[in-house]
Amino acid sequence: MTLYIAIIVYLTAMTIANLTVAAFGPVVTPINAFVLIGLDLALRDWLHVRLKVWQMGLLIGVTGLITYLLNPAAGQIAIASAVAFTCAATADWLTFARLRGTWLFRANGSNVVGAAVDSVIFPTLAFGVLMPQIVLMQFVAKVAGGAVWSWLLGRFFDGQQQQQR
Repeated sequence: MTLYIAIIVYLTAMTIANLTVAAFGPVVTPINAFVLIGLDLALRDWLHVRLKVWQMGLLIGVTGLITYLLNPAAGQIAIASAVAFTCAATADWLTFARLRGTWLFRANGSNVVGAAVDSVIFPTLAFGVLMPQIVLMQFVAKVAGGAVWSWLLGRFFDGQQQQQR
């Protein structure tokens, strides 16, 4: 049951992030980066240990499709999102898989890599130009948001596992 809730939260958060960027443009990306993409980075690490690679790829693709279906005018945002999420998810996953230590250490270490990849690719593809200030603000917000969400998710899921024993 927890896995399905995590998938629904992931899909919802990413769709909301895409639609708000389509509606408000680059100005909303640092806020989205902290709240929604930080959640994505942390939740993605949690999902990585529970889903197969193809399932995670499908989840990312479905998020882009939902964004497009809800707002076809957001097509470029949905494409940029799917490409950036796929690249960031791959970089995040490879880093997470290679790091050793606690889940929290691995999640935050991989979040830095995933945030860097996503922060460069998404705004560049979504808006057609490299915007260094937006990239930097997004990166900092994603790393900070990812750290907060990793801590919260770690506490939540650890607490659930202890209750199930």
